[in-house]
Amino acid sequence: MTVSQKKTNGDGAAAKPLAGVRVLDLTQAYSGPFCTMHLADQGAEVIKIEMPGIGDQTRSWEPMEGQASGYFSYINRNKLGMTLNLKSPEGAEIFKDLVKAADVVCENFRPGTMEKLGLGYDVLKELNPRLIYASISGFGLEGPEASLPCYDVVAQAMGGMMSMTGPENGEIVKVGPAIADNYSGTYLSLGVVMALFQRERTGLGRRLDISMVDTVFSILETGVVQYTIQGVVAKPEGNRDPVIAPFDAFRAKDGMFVMACGTNKFWQALCEAMGEPGLAEDPRFITNSARVEHYIPTLKNIIESWSTKLPLDQLEEKIRSAGVPFGRIQNMQQACDSELIRRRNMLWQIYDPAFGREISFPGTPLKMHGCQDAPERPAPLLGQHNEEILSGLLHKDQAEIDRLKAEKVI
Repeated sequence: MTVSQKKTNGDGAAAKPLAGVRVLDLTQAYSGPFCTMHLADQGAEVIKIEMPGIGDQTRSWEPMEGQASGYFSYINRNKLGMTLNLKSPEGAEIFKDLVKAADVVCENFRPGTMEKLGLGYDVLKELNPRLIYASISGFGLEGPEASLPCYDVVAQAMGGMMSMTGPENGEIVKVGPAIADNYSGTYLSLGVVMALFQRERTGLGRRLDISMVDTVFSILETGVVQYTIQGVVAKPEGNRDPVIAPFDAFRAKDGMFVMACGTNKFWQALCEAMGEPGLAEDPRFITNSARVEHYIPTLKNIIESWSTKLPLDQLEEKIRSAGVPFGRIQNMQQACDSELIRRRNMLWQIYDPAFGREISFPGTPLKMHGCQDAPERPAPLLGQHNEEILSGLLHKDQAEIDRLKAEKVI
C-alpha cells in the first residue's frame, strides 16, 4: 500500500493485522524505532520523519559499510522515509496536516520537546481526537528527572538490573543487548495495539507514557519480590538461578551448555541420565529448596564431575532424551547458522540500496500464520519518500515540493 491509496483494513487471512493503520514516527536511536518496527512488520504504514540533512543518529552507528549502517537498516525496515523540519513554522503546519490523516504518533524526545514545538498532545488531539500519542522517555513525562537524558545503560543501572547481573562475587555488568530500549519499544507497541483496540469501541484516542526505568524495574522477575517479601537484596549470581537448582551453565569436555531442572521430575530424570538415580533421594537434594541450599559448591561439583568427561554431542543426546531442558551456548555465528534459526525464518534477507547488496537481520518472532513472514521494504534512504507522501497525502504539486526542499523545510 502506498500513501496515495485509500486506507483499508485488508481482506482475508493474508492481510497483516495492522494493515490500514498509519503511524507518524518521530523516534530515533533504538527504543522508539524498535516499537515502530514491530508495528511496520505487522502491516502498519509507518512514516519515519527525520531532520533534513541530518536524519536519525543511528544512520552513523556501527556496523557501518561505507555510509550505510546495519543498525539503522535493521530497526527501520518496512518504513517509509520523510524529512521534515519541525522547528520551522511551515514544517510544523505540514506535520499537523499529516496528523489529521494519522492513527498514531510515536516520539521519544525528552519530555517537553514537542510542547516547545507547539506539537504537544493537547494540540494534536484537537486536530484528531482519535489520535494515539505514544511516548518513550527515560524517566516518565513528569517529575524532577523527566528532562534528563537517558540511554539504555542508565536505565539498567537505575532500574536495579545491573546490581543483580554479573559473575558471583565479581564486578556488576549490564545485560549485553540494550534490553531497556527493546523492552520499552515492545511495551509501547503493545500499548499502541491496546489503544487501537479500545478506540474501536470508544472512538477516542489516548496518550501512552513508557519510561525506560519503569520497564527495567518491571522485568526484574523475583528480584523485587525477594526484597519486598523477604527483605533479601538480590546480587549477581552468574548464570545460576537464585531460586531453582540445578539451573545454570555447565562445562562439557569440549564446550559449555545450560541446563534447567525447574521441577522434581526434571531433577529425577537428570539423575537417571547421569547414572546416579540415588541422588534424587539424597536428603541434600530431595527438594528444590534443599538443592538450592546445597548447590554451591556441592551439587554443581557433582554435576560437572560427570559433564566434563563427556562431549557436547553426547551430553545433548543424554539430557534431551531424558526430557530435561538443555541448550548449547552458541556465539553469533553459530546462532545465525543454526538450523533452528533458519527453520523459524528468524534471519530475514532483503536488498538494501544503502548497501548496494542483500543484507540480513533478525526477523520478527511474531509469527502470524497466513501472513507474509519477510520484509516488504528496506529501511528508507533519508527523505526517500518525500514526494510520495506530500503528493499522496497532502496533495502538494511538484512545484510546491521543490520549494519546500529548497527552503529546507523537507
